[in-house]
Amino acid sequence: MAIFSVFVVNKAGGLIYQLDSYAPRAEAEKTFSYPLDLLLKLHDERVLVAFGQRDGIRGIKFVVLADPRQAGIDSLLRKIYEIYSDFALKNPFYSLEMPIRCELFDQNLKLALEVAEKAGTFGPGS
Repeated sequence: MAIFSVFVVNKAGGLIYQLDSYAPRAEAEKTFSYPLDLLLKLHDERVLVAFGQRDGIRGIKFVVLADPRQAGIDSLLRKIYEIYSDFALKNPFYSLEMPIRCELFDQNLKLALEVAEKAGTFGPGS
């Protein structure tokens, strides 16, 4: 199971933060000769889009793109909001509606995504 991306969108609809956390599997380099024998297959790859808006900050949207089998997306959205309020809003150099450029925010968000992918959910003590 995987969490592919996290986006934070401001009131005006502008993207103020983006994190792509999914790294595709590395494949061995292949060489081809012409003509190519191609076989197209349909894959049932679906992505779950979870939207979250917390009452404390009206208009800020947290978007998570994840595998539909990933458990605990609601808990993850609450954790992302907590990280945003702790490390972005409490940063004296951060202005609302501006892009988030905070090292602690990045580090804690990446850690939260790792925990969510491994455990599948956040408990009350997370």
